[in-house]
Formats: sequence, C-alpha cells, structure tokens
Amino acid sequence: MNEKRLSELSELMTKLSYSFTDPSLLNTALTHSSYVKGENRASTHNERLEFLGDAVLELCVSEYLYLNYPHMNEGMMTRTRSRTVYEPALYEAAKSIDLGKYIRLSHGEEHTGGRDKPSILSDALEAVIGALFLDGGLDSAKAFVLTFAEASVDAAVKSVSAKDYKTLLQEYVQHHHSGELEYTVIGISGPDHKRVFTMQVSIGGIVYGFGNGGTKQEAGQNAAKATLELLNLPSNDTETADK
Repeated sequence: MNEKRLSELSELMTKLSYSFTDPSLLNTALTHSSYVKGENRASTHNERLEFLGDAVLELCVSEYLYLNYPHMNEGMMTRTRSRTVYEPALYEAAKSIDLGKYIRLSHGEEHTGGRDKPSILSDALEAVIGALFLDGGLDSAKAFVLTFAEASVDAAVKSVSAKDYKTLLQEYVQHHHSGELEYTVIGISGPDHKRVFTMQVSIGGIVYGFGNGGTKQEAGQNAAKATLELLNLPSNDTETADK
C-alpha cells in the first residue's frame, strides 16, 4: 500500500474516530469487486466483509432497540430494525462521511458514477463495519454504528406503521436484494357496487402471497401481509411503542 493510499485511509479513520491496527482490513472494505478485475486481479474485494458487517449491524441495532425500547414488542422491533438497516438509510450514513471518496473502483464503474451509487455505498459501509469488528471487536464496531443508527432508529420508531404491510415488504426486498417486487390483479369478482379484487405478489418472478379486498389497495395490503407471513416475518401485531 503506497503512502497516498495510507494517507487517504488515515483521513477516513479520523472520520470513523477509530485507528485501525491493520489498515489493510479497511482497505479491503473499500475495494469494490469491479476493482479486482484486470490489472488489480491480485486485490481482495469487500463482499465477505460486507456479509460480516451486515450481521454486526443488525446485532448492534437489535441491542439498541432492546435496551432503549423496553416496551416494544418483537414485531415492532423487527420492522424498526428493517427500516434502519436497509439500503437508503445506509446510503445516507455513507454519504455523511463521504465514503465514496475512498472506495476503489474499476475505471468503468467510476465513469458511470459508482462513487455515488446507493448499492455500492451501502455495501461498502457494511464492509467497513465488518472491518471494524475484526480489528477492534464488537465495541469498536458498535461505537461507529451508533453514530448514525441512534437517530435512524428513533426516526423509524416514529414512522413505522404496523398496518402498512406493503412498505414493510418493500423494505425487506430492498435490504435482501431479492429482485423486483410486483403486485398483479389476477381476479375481479362481485357486482359493480361491491367489487372484490384478488392480488398476487411476486418477488424476482416467483409468486408468493395472495390477497382479496374491496379496493386494489386493500387487496395489495392483504397480499403483502400474506407474503410476509410466508417469509416468516411478523405482520400481525398492531401495538405501538414509546420510548
């Protein structure tokens, strides 16, 4: 690693409020898979660290919810965590420390705006969390996570609606990169004054849940709820929670 790169990593460490014992871990966390092709083939990209960081992030947020919202039920905790650790929230956190400036990308990815792509930035942020965990343990990773997660969790608690199953399903699909989420009307029955719509949900081309309703919106919500249940995500409690 040359002096210029070490200087860049040192600058980022200041923003992270953590000094790596092994800077190569941070360097790997900032290496996109596109970079390792061609002349940089010997480099290691960040996907394994991203996998680890995702788990550490969910643990840190789960612990924060458990300790700071003692009256929140399990279903609401799941929904709040989902809204905190999904791509848009991580993208904003990455932008707040100008993370894109430090990511190593291929020339092609760079020229297509890779430094500001939500997927690249959010994945890199998770990889950095994984690197922090390996280098300094859970406390070091948690200290960084809480710099952005506290505000995100508190905002999510106020905005999560237990009845909005479509929003919850959308967040799940985005977080897990499951593919395109589609709602399709597959049936209309009943007289004109009392229509019943039947909606199906498909994710990545695979059909999941079905739902009926007097409007397309109601049918879509019921189909989303059925899909969440198939995915083993809580969807049936409507309890609100206060800090």
